[in-house]
Amino acid sequence: MLVPTVDTEQTAARSALSWGLVPAVLVSGSALFLYPWRIVWAGYALLAVALLLAWLFDRRQLTTGLLKDLVLIASGMVIVSFISVKANIEWVNFFTVGIVLALAVATPYLLSRFVFKDHVIRFPWRAGTTWTKLQWSYFALILFLGWLILPFYFITSGVYLNWPESVTSPDEIGRFFIGVNAVGTWDELFFICTVFVLFKRHFPMWQANLLQMVIFVSFLWELGYTAWGPLLTVPFALLQGFTFTITRSLTYVLIVHLLFDLVVFLAIVHARNPGVIPFFLI
Repeated sequence: MLVPTVDTEQTAARSALSWGLVPAVLVSGSALFLYPWRIVWAGYALLAVALLLAWLFDRRQLTTGLLKDLVLIASGMVIVSFISVKANIEWVNFFTVGIVLALAVATPYLLSRFVFKDHVIRFPWRAGTTWTKLQWSYFALILFLGWLILPFYFITSGVYLNWPESVTSPDEIGRFFIGVNAVGTWDELFFICTVFVLFKRHFPMWQANLLQMVIFVSFLWELGYTAWGPLLTVPFALLQGFTFTITRSLTYVLIVHLLFDLVVFLAIVHARNPGVIPFFLI
């Protein structure tokens, strides 16, 4: 299954400067207000202005179909904004966040498929190609870099305190593990297969990647990756978009993300329970 975008050459040939960038940047920038800054009304205002401009540009034929795609992105962003995604594994929050995130992926998908009669949002589990040795070795590199960097980041910055304090019993650790992996999976379904793909219909890959990165990193900041976390999350988000473009495989980028999240899980459990996991350097 191919990447759910328009033809790669057509996308690459799009002008680096276009009227559509104005509403697209507003949509991406609204994520800062919706998630880390939690000035939600300002985020909604930016989205409203962005959609109004997209409607105007489509009407004047300065863009084509931009309003429809920004509506799809904004619908998921607004749904996520209804809750706080700060790490919390209490049962009520566990299911509430799960339901809301599921709706944030399902809504743009269903709108695209059944309202706009468009098949742009897909989830290509199989790309129809064999991964190279270099691509397989990338998995090992992710594990190594995670082992080397993440414990140092969480512990020295104190950011591990953003995650649940009570991760000691098997039940709590199990819930935490499921939560980390569920959110990681959702990240790829929404930020890459939905947001990135929709932006990529209208802009060159590098611009689409930057636009999705702002939304991705804003979400991760609220989740708990604060302090100097963006030094990690910005390149990670950009690499995920680039990797998806190269591999055309949701499975591949999801494996990368879940390997990273495995180390995140272990590092936080280690920070909360010193000495439980002996193979970290700090």
